[in-house]
Amino acid sequence: MTIGPTSPSGRYVSYHHANDRFFYDQFVTVLSNNYEVLQDNSVDRLIDSYNADYVIRCIRENYITGSSCTFVLCGAQTPWRKFVDWEIKATLDACHGVIGLNLPSNPLTAPGIYLVPDRLNDNIHSGYALWLQWNDVIYNPDLLAQQIEVARRKPAYLIHNSRALMRQNGQ
Repeated sequence: MTIGPTSPSGRYVSYHHANDRFFYDQFVTVLSNNYEVLQDNSVDRLIDSYNADYVIRCIRENYITGSSCTFVLCGAQTPWRKFVDWEIKATLDACHGVIGLNLPSNPLTAPGIYLVPDRLNDNIHSGYALWLQWNDVIYNPDLLAQQIEVARRKPAYLIHNSRALMRQNGQ
């Protein structure tokens, strides 16, 4: 989904469609009160291919073009979704901002440790990607706007995008 004015400040949302649609719908509702919603692009349904390189090229050219930031909604199954990994890769290839949103459905694996897609986690630790809590963002759209600007200004040298691509879903 691309969200934002028809300018380079649009947003793209990556999420596990089967498990996290409720949160996606809630997120779009909050954002639509503050931003223009342009289109809903469900990559895993629209691109009829399992060729990772082809899908990533399509994501980069047809989905994230015109956006400046990708939100990754992180729920319990998100780390094991290949399309989420590919969307993060395409976003990083384009040097766009990345913001991970920790959903209430994401379980703690240890004190303070949540399940996060590996490529996103690499970039959180490098300082490139931001990691925000769902409730902080949903109840404070002004914070979200501030964090989008922070994510957009991160220097590209912080990007870590050399991890091998996921080839299939699952743990």
